[in-house]
Amino acid sequence: MTLARHASPTQVEGRLTQARAVEQIHNSIQNARAIRTVAGHADDAEDCGRLLAMLGLEAGDGKRE
Repeated sequence: MTLARHASPTQVEGRLTQARAVEQIHNSIQNARAIRTVAGHADDAEDCGRLLAMLGLEAGDGKRE
């Protein structure tokens, strides 16, 4: 019979915090790529703005730092 090891609440909380941080970075990168793709295929600035609004994105989010 094997004994299951239980992680302490602090360890679990730390892993969740780390996973959320990684997810946030991934989402930021993905959103920036989507914004640049939409901007590259839009007919004009108005079209770009409408398309980004449909996706729930803002043009300023795609700028590189």
